[in-house]
Amino acid sequence: MTFQLTLHLKREHFEQIERGEQKFEFRPKTPYWHKHLIDRKYKTIRLVCGYPRRGEKPREMIVRYRGWLPKIIKHSHFGEKPVRVFAIPVHDRIN
Repeated sequence: MTFQLTLHLKREHFEQIERGEQKFEFRPKTPYWHKHLIDRKYKTIRLVCGYPRRGEKPREMIVRYRGWLPKIIKHSHFGEKPVRVFAIPVHDRIN
């Protein structure tokens, strides 16, 4: 059985992906993301800009799921120290 992974993004990152400037979306290597990414068979990823209000049409993109890569990055969203992340490719857009 295949599923669709849904990722909610800040507008800044959503628009960077939309313009083709951001090729990966990063998620920290935590038990939560481990459970959602390891040994799961996704066909697509639904990228949603923020959390739309009830009844509001979400701003979204659908991309092909191409797995993930283990990486160590340093980014302000994760603090000052390098952190292990799941790097999820988001450049193969369907719509």
